Amino acid sequence: MTTPNLRPDVTLPAFLQLAGHPLRWRILGELARSDRMVHELTGLVSEPQNLVSYHLAKLRDGRLVSGRRSSADRRDTYYTLDLARVGSQLSATGGALHPGLRLTPPPCEDSRTGVARVLFLCTGNSARSQMAEALIKARSGGVVKAYSAGSHPKPLHPNALRVMREQHGLDLSGYASKHLDIFAGQRFDWVISLCDRVREVCPEFPGAPETVHWSIANPVTGDPDDVTYPLFQQTAVELAARIAFLFAVLADRTPAPRRRKP
Repeated sequence: MTTPNLRPDVTLPAFLQLAGHPLRWRILGELARSDRMVHELTGLVSEPQNLVSYHLAKLRDGRLVSGRRSSADRRDTYYTLDLARVGSQLSATGGALHPGLRLTPPPCEDSRTGVARVLFLCTGNSARSQMAEALIKARSGGVVKAYSAGSHPKPLHPNALRVMREQHGLDLSGYASKHLDIFAGQRFDWVISLCDRVREVCPEFPGAPETVHWSIANPVTGDPDDVTYPLFQQTAVELAARIAFLFAVLADRTPAPRRRKP
């Protein structure tokens, strides 16, 4: 039996043409888990660097992936998958076939998520990691046990307090910066680095936790607070989006907590 050709007026959706390549799909899968550099991707997909770079360029042109120079080594670039855009493209692709195939976005919080311990790390523990800790605690209703620390702790930045209060109604005034050494020997389910520098010095934790890197620019630039506040707003938006998708992963991997009998 021969497979009929597509009608001349039928074209594959752009997302299928872009993401449907086997190697590009594998790259997307790796970036869905963690931000990566090219040399890491080449090892993970077992393909030469020039080929991986070529397909990364295609994904960047399609705005599914973005790149940002590493703050640890400016010669390196971290690549990040835009999960929200991929989700919208998947939904549009399904909807083009049938309206019932449109996807719904992942929930920001999920009562099925079992208890998980998550540690967020950045260099100063003065902004990104503290903001992430507060967001995931609030959105999980305390079900996720979140912590944060830094390799070179600094006082909590006033803009971190302000943006959490104004954008999310959260009070960080009782939060204090901590050195990551205080968590040495403790067990976590997830260890998430938010800073390229701290990723380079992140210690190993017992129990083989899931280690993930989110390469997020530091909003603390040394400029006056009113100048950097928009950067903190952008950071809060990015953290909230990533944490929303993290909840979907936690709900998928963690068994639902048992309900007590009345």
